[in-house]
Amino acid sequence: MRSDPLDVPTALTIGRGTLRKMRQNLGWAIGYNAIALPIAAGVFEPAFGLVLRPEIAALSMSGSSFIVAVNALALKRLRLPRPAAAGE
Repeated sequence: MRSDPLDVPTALTIGRGTLRKMRQNLGWAIGYNAIALPIAAGVFEPAFGLVLRPEIAALSMSGSSFIVAVNALALKRLRLPRPAAAGE
């Protein structure tokens, strides 16, 4: 960013895109943890016989972190408004 007031639309676009990705990543992390943690803790074992081995839980947590990181990298594809020409 420069000290140019005409860059305000670009800054707003970047800020909105960043907030959108933060919300997506937070939603993904909360959803994953709401499902995976009780399974890994054995909450569903008495009723359904569903339990997650610690090795698999660790691998899936790494996969979750990878998905969040890749989603954040998608900000590079954000379409920014074109700067106005000098004579306009």
